[in-house]
Amino acid sequence: MRGLFVDATEELEAVFRRVVRPDDPPVDVQVTPHVAPSDLPRLLAGYQVVLVDRSFMPTDAVRGCTDLRHIVFLGTGASSYMNPAELAALGVTVHTIRGYGDTAVAEHAIALMWAAARDLAAMDRAIRVHDWPRTEGVQLTGKTIGLLGFGGIAAEVARLAGGMGMRVLAWNRSPKTAPGVRFVDLDTLLGESHVLSLHLLLTEATRGMLSAERIARMRPGAILVNTARGALVDEAAMLAALRSGQLRHAALDVFEQEPLPHGHALATLPNVTLSAHSAFRTPEASETLVRRALDIAKRLATE
Repeated sequence: MRGLFVDATEELEAVFRRVVRPDDPPVDVQVTPHVAPSDLPRLLAGYQVVLVDRSFMPTDAVRGCTDLRHIVFLGTGASSYMNPAELAALGVTVHTIRGYGDTAVAEHAIALMWAAARDLAAMDRAIRVHDWPRTEGVQLTGKTIGLLGFGGIAAEVARLAGGMGMRVLAWNRSPKTAPGVRFVDLDTLLGESHVLSLHLLLTEATRGMLSAERIARMRPGAILVNTARGALVDEAAMLAALRSGQLRHAALDVFEQEPLPHGHALATLPNVTLSAHSAFRTPEASETLVRRALDIAKRLATE
């Protein structure tokens, strides 16, 4: 069984070279950050397994990849780049990788929360143009952080936030328990959280879950942190809430459209802190991610 890492960056190629082992199945690496769907049938001819970082895999394009049997998506959000159910009907199985970057993403969420609470990005921008704003920030010790969804990343956020003296609430679609975390209904989470951090997978059931109506039920002046998926939030409603002050600040690593289009409204508001879908990018997380992808390819080669 032959594999191709179809869209490696230079950084991920270097990671691949560090973690690949002699007994791994043959996997070629193509350093091309973005692959056009129309090129997929040509590129994947002769390959049964493809490793994908960020390229779209539309069903119509994959239909032309007659040798392909498995897609190993480097992350959890494959549904943002392809339709796994439609691909399964073609005989192509989509594999995802969970847990590889829980600590990295959690640390980034905490960093965004602090940056939002103290207006660090706005002060940085102002100082660079010779202004000297001394804004009044939010002291987070003793405040409540609400976790919308509770998987591995949220558990790490809970651990870090609890260690900082924050009260931790969480809502999850299925019952869970965790040390130092109080699980509550959604209305309680929205109404009591000074900081709301999103930790849901994007599915048709969760798309737009943080709607205008739910944003209106949030604690006035709350901070919103999103390191999950942009489409979990009604973007227009979020923008309106930021302009009105219903939301004090939004700290975002993910967006409905990525990269964020030039001139997008989110880039014009002073009470928004942005990062480029990079929460999971640490050497430790990248090495774990690529190694687990190779482990999947190795398992598939023996089936």
